[in-house]
Amino acid sequence: MANVSLQKVNKIYGSGPGSVHAVQDLDLDIADGEFVALLGPSGCGKTSTLRMIVGLETITSGHIFFDERDMSRLEPQERNVAMAFETYALYPNFTVEENLAFPLEVRGVDSDVRRKKTEEIAEILQITDILNAFPPELSGGQQQRISLGRALIRDPSVFILDEVMSHLDAHLKFRMLFDLKRLHRELKRTMVYVTHDQVEALALADRVAVMSNAKMQQVGDRNTLYNRPANVFVADFIGEPPTNFFTACVATEDNETRLLVDDSDLVLVPDQSTAGKLRQSGHDKVTAGIRPQNLGLSETPYSLKAEIDINEYLGERSMLTVQNGAATFQSLAPPDMRAGPGEAIQLYYEPSSVMVFDFETEKLIA
Repeated sequence: MANVSLQKVNKIYGSGPGSVHAVQDLDLDIADGEFVALLGPSGCGKTSTLRMIVGLETITSGHIFFDERDMSRLEPQERNVAMAFETYALYPNFTVEENLAFPLEVRGVDSDVRRKKTEEIAEILQITDILNAFPPELSGGQQQRISLGRALIRDPSVFILDEVMSHLDAHLKFRMLFDLKRLHRELKRTMVYVTHDQVEALALADRVAVMSNAKMQQVGDRNTLYNRPANVFVADFIGEPPTNFFTACVATEDNETRLLVDDSDLVLVPDQSTAGKLRQSGHDKVTAGIRPQNLGLSETPYSLKAEIDINEYLGERSMLTVQNGAATFQSLAPPDMRAGPGEAIQLYYEPSSVMVFDFETEKLIA
């Protein structure tokens, strides 16, 4: 195992006016045995970051350390990093056992040692009953486990997983989430998981590194990212359904700070802590955010009036899309909520759930 440190890492493809700055001044520390997910939309730089850790891409500037050893200019085979991909890349004419043992065979490992390590990995992955089968005979979930096992059998210092669940259906993905979490707990390996799916990242990782536009936006555990997002992007990207955002003017009435939402009758009241930080900032125009999960039908002293546009039944819950003036936003409701388009509704919230961001920089104020 190893700790991994990326220090001011940059990756630029090409040169001149047509160059692409894919990763910009990236700093990230991953502890020995930690499970970290790189999360972000397509093109954000997460895959380039992964490839630089492995050594498949040269870094333009900066440094990558494993246990304080500078790996920045070393070849992939010198880094002892193993990878599993979204495509399983299994040899169809090899049995499962032969696929698992192949990395050791290439290294010239003795056949008895290969067999013992293959059996150990197969037991961890719970695939001992299919060792004599061939990949085309197996399900996608079974093939993905074999792909993971072939990487793990090398006993790597760092284990990289690149979108490994992209090809799995919802049921298999749920099972793989459980399997990967169990594997990390049992093996205690340093793991870096790359995905665009926030559900996967938040379910698996000890910490999640959120990237956008080639830059690191925030690194934190699920509670920090959800409750204290660093900026509008993180607040929007983390959480389902996405956060409601409003452009609002800051006003004070009877010593109470209020956020008057543009082109509507909506008024949001933040809690005292947020209001204090907002007054200190001196902003008179902000972006206010509140998650649909924090707008409901249970009465509190604070509410928003609106008109229902869409009532979407989702099985375990209903999602309401509502309007007030030019403002359109969403709320979650019980599945038996039957109100339809055009009906008036009152949605309640707690002041502590109101987030406030700088209108210009989009950074969190409070």
